[in-house]
Amino acid sequence: MKRLLTAAVLIPVVLVLVFLKPPLQGILVAMTALVAALAGWEYLGLARARGANPPRIAVVVATTILFVDHFFWPDHLKVTLGALCLALLIYCTFSSSTERMLADATNSVFCLVYTGFTLITVLELHAEANGPSLLVFLFCVVWAGDSVALYVGRAWGRHKLAPSISPNKTWEGSFGSIVGSLGVTGCLLGLAELLARWNSVALSYADEAWYYWLGLAVAVNIAGQVGDLAESALKRSAGVKDSGDLLPGHGGILDRIDALLLAAPVLWYAQLIHHPF
Repeated sequence: MKRLLTAAVLIPVVLVLVFLKPPLQGILVAMTALVAALAGWEYLGLARARGANPPRIAVVVATTILFVDHFFWPDHLKVTLGALCLALLIYCTFSSSTERMLADATNSVFCLVYTGFTLITVLELHAEANGPSLLVFLFCVVWAGDSVALYVGRAWGRHKLAPSISPNKTWEGSFGSIVGSLGVTGCLLGLAELLARWNSVALSYADEAWYYWLGLAVAVNIAGQVGDLAESALKRSAGVKDSGDLLPGHGGILDRIDALLLAAPVLWYAQLIHHPF
C-alpha cells in the first residue's frame, strides 16, 4: 500500500513537470538536479559502507554545478563534465588519506557520472522538439515494465534471472516486463493518434513508424532492467537492502530511479544515432 500511495503522488508530479512550458522549465531542471544530488548522496553512503569516505558535499556541489551549467550553456556538457571529474580527483588528492585516495576518488567521479550525467540526458531529451512526448514514453516504458515484472514474477516466476545479484528476479518477470513496456507503448501510440484527431499535439509519435517505437521500447526496457540489477549489485556489495528510506514502500531515491539511470541514456543515444540532434 505504501508503494502504491507513493507512486500515486509522484507519477502525476513527474508528468506535470514534463509538460511545463518556458519559462517554467527551470523547475524541471531544479527538480532533476535535486533528484540527482539525493541519489548521489545515497550512492556515496553505499561507498562508505565499503570503507571508502568520498567527500559527499564536494560531489553534491559538483553535481549541482553540472546541472546549472547545462541549464545556461547546454553545449558545454562534455567540457564541464570533464572539468568536474578532474576537480574531484584533485580534491580527493588533498582531502583523503593515501590509504583511501583511490577508493574516494573513483567513487566520487563515478557518482558524478552515475547520478549526474545520466539524469542530464533526461533534460537533453526534454530539450528536443518532441521532448515531452519522449519523456512520457521513457517514464511509461520504465514504470510499466517495472510494475508488470513485479506482479508476473510473484505470480509465475520460477526461473531465477540473476540469483547472486537479486534473488527475487525471475526470467518470467523479465519477459513480463518487456510485454508490459510494449503494451504501454501501444497505448501511447493509440492515445497520440486519438489526440491528433482532436488537433492536440500534447503527445506525438508520428515522426517515426510504429515499429520504431516498439523496438525502442524493448531496448529501453532491457536497459532499465540492467540498471535495476546494477543498483542491486551495488547494494549487495555494500551489504544493505535499500539505498535509503526517503520514499515509503520504495526505499531510497536511488532505489526508485535505478532503472531510469540506464534507460534514459539508452533512449538518448538511440535518438542521437537515429537522427542526430
